[in-house]
Amino acid sequence: MNNKVKFKGPMKHFMRWPLYLSVLVVVLDLLVFIVSVKAGILVSVGTVIYIFIAVQLFRYHKPLIINDMIAFANQYDVVEKRMLEELALPYAIMDMEGRMIWSNRIFSEITGRDQFYKKNISTVFPDITPDRLPVAEDQEISEMSTHFGDRIYRVSMQRVTMGEVVGHVDILENVPQNVSLIAMYLYDETELKEYIQKNEDNKLVVALVYLDNYEEALESVEDVRRSLLIALLDRKITKYFSNFDGLVKKLEKDKYLLIMRQSSLETLKEQRFHILDEVKTVNIGNEMAVTLSIGVGLNASTYIQSYEYARIAIEMALGRGGDQVVIKNGNNITYIGGKAQQMEKSTRVKARVKAQALKEFMSTKDRVVVMGHKITDVDALGAGIGIYRAGKTLGKPVHIVINDPTTSIRPLMSGFMENPDYEPSMFVDSNQAKELVDNNTVVVVVDTNKPSYTECQDLLYMTKTIVVLDHHRRGSEVIQNAVLSYVEPYASSSCEMIAEILQYFADGLKLRSIEADCIYAGIMIDTNNFTTRAGVRTFEAAAFLRRCGADVTRVRKMLRDNIDSYKARAEAVRTAKIYRDYFAIARCPSEGLESPTVVGAQAANELLNIAGVKASFVLTSYNNEVYISARAIDEVNVQVMMERMGGGGHLNIAGAQVKDTMDETEKMLKEIIDQLYQEGERKK
Repeated sequence: MNNKVKFKGPMKHFMRWPLYLSVLVVVLDLLVFIVSVKAGILVSVGTVIYIFIAVQLFRYHKPLIINDMIAFANQYDVVEKRMLEELALPYAIMDMEGRMIWSNRIFSEITGRDQFYKKNISTVFPDITPDRLPVAEDQEISEMSTHFGDRIYRVSMQRVTMGEVVGHVDILENVPQNVSLIAMYLYDETELKEYIQKNEDNKLVVALVYLDNYEEALESVEDVRRSLLIALLDRKITKYFSNFDGLVKKLEKDKYLLIMRQSSLETLKEQRFHILDEVKTVNIGNEMAVTLSIGVGLNASTYIQSYEYARIAIEMALGRGGDQVVIKNGNNITYIGGKAQQMEKSTRVKARVKAQALKEFMSTKDRVVVMGHKITDVDALGAGIGIYRAGKTLGKPVHIVINDPTTSIRPLMSGFMENPDYEPSMFVDSNQAKELVDNNTVVVVVDTNKPSYTECQDLLYMTKTIVVLDHHRRGSEVIQNAVLSYVEPYASSSCEMIAEILQYFADGLKLRSIEADCIYAGIMIDTNNFTTRAGVRTFEAAAFLRRCGADVTRVRKMLRDNIDSYKARAEAVRTAKIYRDYFAIARCPSEGLESPTVVGAQAANELLNIAGVKASFVLTSYNNEVYISARAIDEVNVQVMMERMGGGGHLNIAGAQVKDTMDETEKMLKEIIDQLYQEGERKK
């Protein structure tokens, strides 16, 4: 058999070296014959003897060499298996269902299982479920991280096709070519994860700390005690953050720069930033408690960008009413606190400055386009009417974007549409507005600061001059490219803000009675007839509108409901259920109603009149979505609850839109109530 075995490749050429050398000797012999025949004969004899000996040696050693190579080949599998078994990398083989077949020694030592353990891998690593295995046709490798004991491993599982290999085995026949096994490797990443975590923990976090009502608090205390109040506040803030290894630097009288490690931030988040409550305890006779707003920026590519994140976060905190922490982690926004009522500012300086800025922007452009939020309500319409009058005072063409007027605003709109003093193009839809807007147009957004909530979001990208006037707290989604943004969460309504702006806009501005009615109606609706969120400036704005000709009786007639809406509201109140003793949850019927969301909001207001109810939630199905109207008196922050459902609003008035069924939406609402309830219990 050995004689039939042939060499190939480099080994073939190596074994033929005597042949090659013999050819060389023959050539030399011929050369010797040319020089001397006698010498040639002598060399020829030597050549023959050499070739004979070489052939005999080759024939003798070839079988021995072949036998040694066959013996090596037979032992190669044993050597390979031994090397694999002693491999320092934990290694195991499984079938496609995850049942273990074999593992090497170190894998067995780590897991405490036998090398021939036959149970499913999930009995060793519970995280490795069937869906994590590389069983899909287009999936060759699957990787994941898992814990085993006190170690962290990166698990790499590779699908290996074994059909061709198994097909050469003598004891198996008809083996499919797609037979596969799973090879699993374990990479210990415990130290790596620890170093990464340490690196994350030691990242510097930039924060800005502002005193919300610094001036107001100082004015409420005697002159001789003001310096003491300032010193106590400085000490309280500095000492608090110093306990968390934070560096505090006072920038201005009411502003601080804070630098700390990310691990300290995580601790502060767990404690819900107790400083928000602790700073309110500073009292040396001041009638007004001091509140804080904190903006935190982290995980930016540079320290400058982290500071920019902190600046954006503090603006959001102030825009949401203060007394809270806003953490901006890249594109993710986290809110903590925000349970205090917004402080109404006694000064109108800001309103005057914003009015003059608005006048300048409108004066330099050829056209003004106003739009509110989707499903325009009375507040959005009234604010739009106010901007309309401001633009007309400057001699500019003004258009108000309303796509589908609801029954709540149709009586107010009819007064303008049927009046010859107002042009037919006063109200336009989105398509008409797109034809009007260009770079010489001012787009004024009222009663919302979320681009996705506007009547026509495309308008925001068709001009560079955008003005935002709103009274809702800012969320993570805001209009980014506004040249003027006036957001005051303390205001009861957008109409209240517009009424103040109009007083400082121009000396020659005069509101007509029909316009004053519309703005007055917006204030009435959003304050629930001046019973909710009505401050001093709210009544001052109402007084201004009354002087301009607003008639309370006329407004009331225009805002009356039809019988169907009244019955639907009554049905929602009748079927309301009390959850956890304090939360009223109701469903408002929408069949046959043109504006069911408005009715739902009215029903939510009605439910607050029930004794013991701290917050009310009315769910209304409309346009394949569930609209939630949330209301509270003073003890519950419904804005935070609605933000968790993708909405927003105010502390006591908020809402959300959910693309889900009524049952699923109610279940989600109850889960959020449970979470907040549990958080409140833990704080006690």
